[in-house]
Amino acid sequence: MQAAREAMIDTQVRPNDVTDRRVIAALALVPREMFLPAERRGLAYVDAAVDYAPGRSIQRARDYSKLLQAAEIGPDDCVLDVASGTGYTSAVLSRLARHVVAVEDQPDLVEIARARLADLQVLNVDIVVGPLSAGAPAAGPFDVVVVNGAVEEPAAAWSDQLAEGGRLAVVVSEGPVKRARIYTKAGGVLAWRTPFEASTPVLPGFERVQRFRF
Repeated sequence: MQAAREAMIDTQVRPNDVTDRRVIAALALVPREMFLPAERRGLAYVDAAVDYAPGRSIQRARDYSKLLQAAEIGPDDCVLDVASGTGYTSAVLSRLARHVVAVEDQPDLVEIARARLADLQVLNVDIVVGPLSAGAPAAGPFDVVVVNGAVEEPAAAWSDQLAEGGRLAVVVSEGPVKRARIYTKAGGVLAWRTPFEASTPVLPGFERVQRFRF
């Protein structure tokens, strides 16, 4: 699978303006196939999101790498990894940040993630089991929050748990269009920019609440 991983970087990551060497190195070192069910490992490096559980997927490499680059994760940062699933994103982030706190609401996925991260000898990731929208308040504040899946409305807790100068990296679904947003906290106020459009699937439970109109 090493050759497939290198091909993914050469055909899906670099051509899409991802130039951050640390991001590229992290993607090159983490085997995506380890975090997928056995019957789906042959799809690990296709140019698409790959499902590993109902409503959950490893993002398309193009979208994920661009999101990480835009988040500007530093080696001393503490990162919150929302919807960490089977642990792939946490493994990648562990090579970019000083410490990673992963939050996942499905205990069966947490069990898989802990086993996979142990296999890779990843030591700087802690996994918290709980609602994705709640983040991990006891472990914050965070320099960066990365959300693994698109949402129609970012949870307030994610931005609340940002440190001053912290960044929230998330894909926001606006009808048929999905755009990456990087929110930055300055003086307690959030400002955001939109660096690119994405094709990231929406996380279950993060669809916009419909309100009745009379």
